[in-house]
Amino acid sequence: MRKKYSIDLAKDQAECEANYARLMQLLPDIDDVDKREFGVHQPGGAHLRLQIVIRERCKYTTMLDISQGPSSLEGLALPIPCFSLRVYHDARMAEVVSFDQHRQLLPRYEYPNKNMYQCDEKSQLNAFLGEWLSHCLQFGHALDDVSPALG
Repeated sequence: MRKKYSIDLAKDQAECEANYARLMQLLPDIDDVDKREFGVHQPGGAHLRLQIVIRERCKYTTMLDISQGPSSLEGLALPIPCFSLRVYHDARMAEVVSFDQHRQLLPRYEYPNKNMYQCDEKSQLNAFLGEWLSHCLQFGHALDDVSPALG
């Protein structure tokens, strides 16, 4: 019999905390800008364009979208990822709340399921977001003016 998946809460929280730190490096002026674009160099000379758009600001949270925009890879039939994040400023965490057209992600799924999500789909998406943000920090450059973080 297959062992039931159990959530590793400490690991998931650590990933969300790391994603918050990465995001704040990319968007230190999150309270003052509505959009930021980045160019990211890829191996072989390809160039990706990433965009962060603030959708909603509340006292303790910010909702934003991170997506890949037009690039030198446009002619290729590659899926273009689009994350929607909820950023918790008081907890210093950022978590994926939707990915592409997949909304209201649950922390755990029974498998198999009608959408064929993995048992740990949300954890995997938060880890993927972390890899994507890290790649942007390592190989990216802002395409607009970035104010230094204050304080």
